[in-house]
Amino acid sequence: MARQLMKAMRLCGHDVHVVLELRSFLREPAGDAAEALKLTARAERARIAADWQKNGSPDVWFCYHPYYKARDLLGPKLCRDFSISYVTAEASYSPKRNASGWADIQEGLLSDLRAADINICFTQRDRAGLIKADPDIATAMLPPFIDTAAFAKTVPQPLAHRLVTVAMMRTGDKLESYRALVEALSRLPEDLPWTLDIVGDGPEHDAVRQMFDALDARRLIWHGECDAAAIADILSRASLYVWPGHGEAYGLAYLEAQAAGLPVISEHVAGVPEVVRDGETGILTPPGDVQAYADAILRMLTDTQLRQAMAKNARRFAIEERSLQSAAATLKHILDHLPERTS
Repeated sequence: MARQLMKAMRLCGHDVHVVLELRSFLREPAGDAAEALKLTARAERARIAADWQKNGSPDVWFCYHPYYKARDLLGPKLCRDFSISYVTAEASYSPKRNASGWADIQEGLLSDLRAADINICFTQRDRAGLIKADPDIATAMLPPFIDTAAFAKTVPQPLAHRLVTVAMMRTGDKLESYRALVEALSRLPEDLPWTLDIVGDGPEHDAVRQMFDALDARRLIWHGECDAAAIADILSRASLYVWPGHGEAYGLAYLEAQAAGLPVISEHVAGVPEVVRDGETGILTPPGDVQAYADAILRMLTDTQLRQAMAKNARRFAIEERSLQSAAATLKHILDHLPERTS
């Protein structure tokens, strides 16, 4: 998403540079790693400040995804010192982290977000979290988006009863989503001739394969990890995208599927409703209700008219409303209306 944001900014006329590649991620709120990061950040701030004093400073410092484990240790102070605009995108604040030793860092993070000229949110869920922390925090909405170019030039050629899912194979929510998908598929009528393309790989590859042992292996097509072009081709030949989406922040894969002309079946969880329009571009089922999920798949596979209508809606929604070009226009409006800072 950070790369897509840079593309969008360049598309709307901004000159974008990655100022450094310092990784501010911390596994623990205190300790040797935290102290070493503070020293590194201080040295980087001094280096950047010296460069700006010599060559001129930018108009805006843009930070993607600051949160309690990855606070921006550079931008806020540099912006104050040089009187330039400070912007964040996909920042998050979670009060529950205060009880696990992160309170001081969270206090600093909240101070940074208060000082930002604008905090760009991708989901109403994240925006509500920031506003709950402080109603005066400045926010703006930029819905999740993708570069739809590869999908727009590919004509969908869906094969009947062909399902597809694209997801990493790792522990946690991803593994649980695979588990829920297998259980739902096992409840479909035996005479329904569905097949499933599975795109993805990761450290839990073996665990995922073992889950799918419960299903007829002849129904499964394993692709492993694929590049963007291969994924676009696989999606273009499917008729339905299935992924329960446990814990998804929003899920760009849902937008890619819809851009390829696929209705989506997911659970109504986390940020998924931000990228799938229930009843229009897909069906969102109650969280954890495996039977409802299986029923939604069955309905879409047996109601050709409904599936085709949703496929058309999904492709239009993704390509027209959630494209890189659409995001660039929104982002341009946000950045063009930042308040002027004075020294």
